[in-house]
Amino acid sequence: MGDLSNEGSAGQKLPIPGKRNVLITSALPYVNNVPHLGNIIGCVLSADAFARYCRLRGYNTIYICGTDEYGTATETKAMEENCSPQEICDKYHAIHKQIYDWFDISFDKFGRTSTPQQTEVCQAIFKKVLENNWLSENTMQQLYCDTCQRFLADRFVEGNCPTPGCNYDSARGDQCEKCGKLLNPTDLLEPRCKVCRNSPHIRDTNHLFLELPLLREKLEEYINHMSMAGGWSQNAIQATHAWLREGLKPRCITRDLKWGVPVPHEKYKEKVFYVWFDAPIGYVSITSCYTSEWEKWWKNPENVELFQFMGKDNVPFHTVMFPSTLLGTGENWTLMKTISVTEYLNYEAGKFSKSKGIGVFGNDAKDTNIPVEVWRYYLLTNRPEVSDTLFTWVDLQAKLNSELLANLGNFVNRVLSFIAKDPAVGYGSIIPDAEDAESHPSTKALGEKVGSYVEQYVEAMEKVKLKQGLKIAMAISGEGNGYLQDSQFWKLFKENRSLCSVVMRTSAGLVYILACLLEPFMPSFTVEVLKQLNLPQSQISLSDENADVERARRPWGMLPAGHRIGTPAPLFKELKDEEVEFYREKFAGSQADRKVKADAEAKKISEQLDKTKISADGSTRKGKPAKSAEGKSKASAPLEADISVSRLDIRIGLITKVQKHPNAESLYVEEIDVGEAQPRTVVSGLVKYIPLEEMQNRKVCVLCNLKPAAMRGIKSHAMVLCASNSDGTSVELIEPPEGASVGERVKVPGFEGEPDDVLNPKKKVFETVQPDLWTNKELVACYKGVPFTTSAGVCKAASIQEGSIR
Repeated sequence: MGDLSNEGSAGQKLPIPGKRNVLITSALPYVNNVPHLGNIIGCVLSADAFARYCRLRGYNTIYICGTDEYGTATETKAMEENCSPQEICDKYHAIHKQIYDWFDISFDKFGRTSTPQQTEVCQAIFKKVLENNWLSENTMQQLYCDTCQRFLADRFVEGNCPTPGCNYDSARGDQCEKCGKLLNPTDLLEPRCKVCRNSPHIRDTNHLFLELPLLREKLEEYINHMSMAGGWSQNAIQATHAWLREGLKPRCITRDLKWGVPVPHEKYKEKVFYVWFDAPIGYVSITSCYTSEWEKWWKNPENVELFQFMGKDNVPFHTVMFPSTLLGTGENWTLMKTISVTEYLNYEAGKFSKSKGIGVFGNDAKDTNIPVEVWRYYLLTNRPEVSDTLFTWVDLQAKLNSELLANLGNFVNRVLSFIAKDPAVGYGSIIPDAEDAESHPSTKALGEKVGSYVEQYVEAMEKVKLKQGLKIAMAISGEGNGYLQDSQFWKLFKENRSLCSVVMRTSAGLVYILACLLEPFMPSFTVEVLKQLNLPQSQISLSDENADVERARRPWGMLPAGHRIGTPAPLFKELKDEEVEFYREKFAGSQADRKVKADAEAKKISEQLDKTKISADGSTRKGKPAKSAEGKSKASAPLEADISVSRLDIRIGLITKVQKHPNAESLYVEEIDVGEAQPRTVVSGLVKYIPLEEMQNRKVCVLCNLKPAAMRGIKSHAMVLCASNSDGTSVELIEPPEGASVGERVKVPGFEGEPDDVLNPKKKVFETVQPDLWTNKELVACYKGVPFTTSAGVCKAASIQEGSIR
């Protein structure tokens, strides 16, 4: 039985004496909005990549984060949405968690600050600092509203901007949105209470201050030692010393608000702690939610290393204020060893902005067809470590197509596909033996080079140089492609089978090494590669105890001869120019602009519905009357009066497996999950139109109640719906929106009704409905002009306008 001494009462990890114990936090995202890509790379994603690396190395690691929920911004957002602060926090905490789950962020605990534990820990720290006389009282002048009977925090005041030439009449108490100037509420001309719209007046109010000047000696001793020992990033050191040069001043730690941690002091019981004071304490309280033995992590500096990740605007709170607070308690706290700070990720021609809704947000990325491993790769390879970087759709396309698809994906697929070929032309999915690999010069040289790269990777990652670590890992893929090409393995297989075996076993070893090195950056990629290698997730490791780094010098020894691999499949899909233009246009402007556009599209659909009416008057997409039953040949089957699209059982399906039909070159055989216990086998004549790799793992619209039919010896149990142009030279899948659920029924508003169990071929139901199935000029799949609709939006073709659907 293993040693469980590092587990708490509920199985949580605790520090292990004598082992490397790593505590990782990322800046707590504020809860009043949806995080954009700049927030995600600046905090949670960077920390996640490092946490995954630490686990790969065998370090005893926990990663703690959560939503920052107290303060003025939450109260303001609650006013805007006409609900309570707690309801706002509940809503946006769930949104954040959903986005981070999609991004594969591996928190050990993702908590929140509006908890009893936060109040308990925060108040305990405050009492210690108060006992040690590091706090002072002072009087401030603040705006007071007689109507609301409360002091007004900066965001609860608006008025005329005092900046000459600006004259903006709705400037906030902290900043004018028109001219950008930072303000104090008392600077505003003709101030108004944002709640009741009446004019407040200036009044004295008492507050508590943390005496940073008195703590300066203790703080500087910590900064001077730890910034060197922990290898702080240069931007963190510069920002910290700038604060010290300007001279530390007492900082107010209380606020006249209701939503926050109450101050446990008789004189200040109507106030709460300022969010800058209580938010970093959230790291501690969230850990206390993870384990009741949280002090073993947070009051154990001899055995625990604390790494913190954030954007540059958060530096002073973590290098000056939070350490000063902990030092002021006089207790033996685990203070931050290493801080990793990012600059800003900008968007296209401007800046990401939560307040203005500009850029790509976490839920936007989730709703595109671009897989999570691509988003993670792009953000981490573009991580703004030393200067601002720029997100552009064209750059994302270039990195996906040239680096992930043409380099990494191409290498892995070439190796595994060749091994998987039939024994006459490959290795029958069995890893071959590699006798005398070390005596083969180019293989031996490759091993030395890869071993050196892995050492450099570890060195970079230990210094939290994530971008460099990723670049080194990708260089190994480039080396692998060169090695494969130079060996001309396809010729070797016929001319020198034993040497070909050396090349292929070595290359398969490189595939495994890449799966290890890239797991911190693209865990979903690693999961898929291990599946194709037929290896368990638990096998990947870069542990010194197992000499994994040294083993990388012998890539031919990574996988045992005789091991059977799984089924190879393409790992990445090309991002095309038209898709890039689509995304650029879709995410242009602000979220508000996009909402206006979406509302206009919804109105247009509603108008289409009004035109068609529920009765369905028989008009076709061109406005021409449909042929009546009487006008048809007498030989035709009689038509039923109520035949409409509602009789069709169209569902969202996910293609889980696809291969060419063994008896027909033009046909694919797919296994499609349509929400049933078992996937359906479907035969489709799409080989001529859609490449095999583009059929893999994609959502489609599936007609599920056709009568099963045998096609060249294989029975097809459904039909994948496609659009075709007028001459049939182009065919495209009808694609549901990304967020649509597998198994969900596709509906056409105004045509309600239960579908038939099985469409009777003699009744010609599908044949009657099909002439009215078309894509419109906006590419939306429609019946009689009304869109195919799901819970996540409408279904579309990629480029075929006014195409027939069948």
